[in-house]
Order: sequence, then structure tokens, then C-alpha cells
Amino acid sequence: MHTDIETNDAKNPLEPDRASIERMGRAVIDRIADFVDGVHRTPAGRFGASDALVKQLLRPPPEGQGDFPALLDAFHAAAEHGLDTAGPGYLAYFPAGGLISSAFAELVAQTYNRYTAVAELAPALVAMEHGILRWLCDQFGLPSSATGLVTTGGSLATLAAVVAARHDRLGEDLARSTLYVTEHTHYCVGKAARIAGLPASSVRLVPTRGLRMDPDAAARLITADRTRGLRPFLLVGTAGTTSTGTIDPLPELGTLARKERLWFHVDAAYGGGFQLTDRGRASLAGIEKADSIVFDPHKSLFLPYGTGVLLARDARTLHAAHAGGGDYLQDLTGLDELPDYGHLGPELTREFRGMRLWLPLHLHGVGAFREALDEKLDLARLAYRDLASDPLLDVPWEPDLTVVVFRMRADDATNQRFLERINGTGQAFLSSTRVCERFYLRLNATSHRTHAPYLRQALALIHACARDLART
Repeated sequence: MHTDIETNDAKNPLEPDRASIERMGRAVIDRIADFVDGVHRTPAGRFGASDALVKQLLRPPPEGQGDFPALLDAFHAAAEHGLDTAGPGYLAYFPAGGLISSAFAELVAQTYNRYTAVAELAPALVAMEHGILRWLCDQFGLPSSATGLVTTGGSLATLAAVVAARHDRLGEDLARSTLYVTEHTHYCVGKAARIAGLPASSVRLVPTRGLRMDPDAAARLITADRTRGLRPFLLVGTAGTTSTGTIDPLPELGTLARKERLWFHVDAAYGGGFQLTDRGRASLAGIEKADSIVFDPHKSLFLPYGTGVLLARDARTLHAAHAGGGDYLQDLTGLDELPDYGHLGPELTREFRGMRLWLPLHLHGVGAFREALDEKLDLARLAYRDLASDPLLDVPWEPDLTVVVFRMRADDATNQRFLERINGTGQAFLSSTRVCERFYLRLNATSHRTHAPYLRQALALIHACARDLART
């Protein structure tokens, strides 16, 4: 029988009363609103003045209570130092401004603090998450047997995929196994292979053609390895490389993997979100042949960091590789229509991650995301044409998606100074990479807060810095 019990003990500082919760909540919301209201006016980065604050914040916590507004002030001061990944000037790496709706979703989910590794313990919440994952499987053209898992990012999703591929194609014998990547494949694949118990010699580098994996070279290497008594089991294609955003020839690689009985994994951590657009779907054609796909919504669906997704063609392969149990779970019987996420990946302790996806997609609608992604593709074309028109700049590759790579027609040292001069203004922040042993600047305008007017300002800044350097 239900009995009313007083849950807010004034003597228990860990359980604040309603008035205290409301005060803290209003203080947080005020901070968030101020931050978002001013995010377009803040510098893209602030470096070199944080030593004193770092020393202060390294101190251990006190024995007694602190002051909530003062602690928020400390966080605000700390967040002002370093790279502002939330603002429109962040044009480096893969922007993650973080939708406010997703942040609120996470606040709610973490407050309720439900455990979702076992569906039976939170069936409706797991259904919310599973519904989004089934929708994503359908978007990528995977069959009804497919399933998904929300992870903390592409690295953990890749690890789960490599473990599933290893278990499905090699069983318990890992000797002489080989997997195939290129020099442009994200290093998390090699890291996952190492964690999964495979030696560095297992990772085979396939030659490229125009920055893309060469399917003919891959076929020859696989055949040669088999002749040497090796055991090829995994072929990795990339749908948007980190350095240049280039997409491997997925249709040919998928066909090759099926012919050679290899697991076909597609790293779409960056490019996956563009599958929602017509242009992106055309560019990612062939991804539907994958046995597993990694996709980071914190890259191309504008969600907060720590939001990754693994999709698998056959749910049974993930379950076979990751399922486990213990006597202490004997009270759980499982639900036929919902997955136990703890059996699909390495994590057993797992919060409700689906809310950060479910709420924005249902609140804003898929069309809003599709429109925003189309805008980012347009911005990339704008940046490419604008930079290519400058005789001081070399822009060698048209973007497959949104990454534009360029350099001054000068040596690497000059281009290093070029990047430092741009970033030193605080108006924009770009990153760099090395391609074909040469230093390149890298621009990627995929933040949901970066629009054409701001990009044009950033491009004008780039041209001005190039002219200044050319005169010195």
C-alpha cells in the first residue's frame, strides 16, 4: 500500500527541497540563455591565459557546502578558456555546437536516471530509443533484421563492430587474421583492432586512388594474403574521411566484401547524417551493403558530444559477440520485441541515451535536420568556389561533403603561419592536416550556428591573411 513519506529532509544536503531545486534550475537556465544569446559574439578560441585558473580548479573539494551561483561562475570562467566548439566560428574538425533541445533532453534523462541496458527494467524508454534506431536502419537501407546501439561515440561503436566482425568471421581463432583499411581510415579502427586482441600486423593498408580506397588493389591484396595462408575477415570503407571528407567507392567495396566473404564495415561517423538529404544519399550509395555502420550524430546531426550510433545488418551478430550473464540476473526474463543493449556492446552500465536523439527529432521534425544539412552542403560549395578563385591559394579537391582542404601556394612553414594567423584573430578557428606529405588547412562549416553571412566573413578573413603573408 502506498504511504506518503517525507522525502525532502532539511538535514540532508544531498536531497534539496523543491524551492532549492527551482532556484538552482532558474540559475542554470539563466546561464544557458545568456550563453546561447551571446554565442555568436564570443571569440572562436581563447588560449594562453588559463594557468592561474587551472591551478585554482585543480584544488580538491571542500568538506563543507559550497555556493551554487559561485560554482556556476567557476564553470563559466573555465569554459571561456580554450576552443569554443559551440559557436559559428568553429570551422575545424567536426563541429558539435549541441542543440539546446538535446541538452534539455539529457538533463531530463539524467535526472530520472533510468537504467536501460536491460529492456525489462525500462521497456517504454528502451522503445523510445529503439524506435529511433530502427528508423536510422531504414534510412540507411538496412533490412528488417538490423538493429542499433547508441554509444558514447564512434570509437566505442567501432570497437563493438570490430569485435562482432571478429567473432562472426573468425570464431575463437584469431591467428593470421587480416583487416583492410587505407592511410585515410580513422585511427580508431586500428585502435579497436588492438583492443580486440589483433596484432598490428593484422591491419593491412590498401593503396588509394584519388584519396579513395582502390577496390582493385584491395582485391589483389586480399588474394595475395590468402595465398600466404592469412585469413582476411574485415574490409573497412569510409563515408567521409577525417582529413578531406572523401567517400570511398562503397558499391564496389561492398561487392568485393561479399564476394570474398568479408565483413563490410562503413565508417560514416562524419558523413552518416547526410544520408537524410538527396545529395548525401547519392554520395553514400552502397552503404546499404554494409554489415555494420558507425554514425556520430554529434558530428552531422548537431547533437552534443558523446552521441554515437552503431548499426548492424543482423542483430544476432552483435548479440553473439557481446552477450553474457550471471546468477544475479536470474530475475530477468527479457522481452522479445525489445533489445537488451547490454548484450549488443561492451557497456553494461548504461544510462538512457535515447532521449538526446528522440526529443530533438520529434520536436523539430526530420525536415528541419534535412534542411540544415542541405545548407551545410551548399556552404561547402560556396567555400570551395570562393577559395579556388584566389590565385594565392591551392584548393586541389572538390568536397564530397562539407570538408574543404586548401593551402597557400607556398611551403609548409608558410602555411603553418597562415593557419596561426587566421586562428590568432579569434574570429574563426580552422584545423590542419597532412595529405600526400604536405600541410593543408582544413575548413568544415557544419555547425548548426554557422550560416552563409558568417562563412563569408571567415572567407574574407582567410583571403586577407593570405595577402598579408604573401607581402612578407
